[in-house]
Amino acid sequence: MSPRPKTSPAAAPAVSKPPRRRAASRAVAAPPAEPPDLSQAPLEQIGLDLPPRTLIAPNFCLYELTRSDLALRLNIDNAFETVLQLRSAVHLARQVLQPVRKHFGRFSPNSVYRGQALERALKNKPSTWVSTSQHAKGEACDIEIAGLPTLELASWAEKNLDDFDQIICECYDPAKGPNSGWVHISLKPPGAGANRQQLLSYVRDPASGRLVYVSGLTAMV
Repeated sequence: MSPRPKTSPAAAPAVSKPPRRRAASRAVAAPPAEPPDLSQAPLEQIGLDLPPRTLIAPNFCLYELTRSDLALRLNIDNAFETVLQLRSAVHLARQVLQPVRKHFGRFSPNSVYRGQALERALKNKPSTWVSTSQHAKGEACDIEIAGLPTLELASWAEKNLDDFDQIICECYDPAKGPNSGWVHISLKPPGAGANRQQLLSYVRDPASGRLVYVSGLTAMV
């Protein structure tokens, strides 16, 4: 019997490989831009279109001048309405907030600019009421320093600020701790006339039990 002829194995079918795709180039996100530093800029260069984190004093940003917990809770837009309000608040930050920051260290002001809507909400007033507070002009701030007695802060401001319109020691009751109350400091912007350099306290009248303004810096008794 003759041997069976050898057959060559069938060639494996060619498998076509899909074309290799080029890896998509990933876009590299640009680093966030540094906020503008206008801490030394003249007031005339300060405008309403600045980003919130613009540095308007060596240690203070623009957004700190309009920040309000009450405005956030009530969804009130507390942005500056006029460039005069903005520049008044920047002047206050440089001449009042910055010296306090340099001496006592980091803090955030309780309140600087308060627009009319925020003023009405704060003081429970009708929509027709117009506030005459210096806060509504960007000319005032309220300050507390943790651990520092409010009266001591008011006394320091009187002795160390170059100028001020009013310093008011408000609602300071030592029996409730060193940080009861706050210090209200106002300053007129350049060209708005002379500052009064008035010292007041907002304390409870022992006779009537009502809060009243009295001359000088003092605590509740």
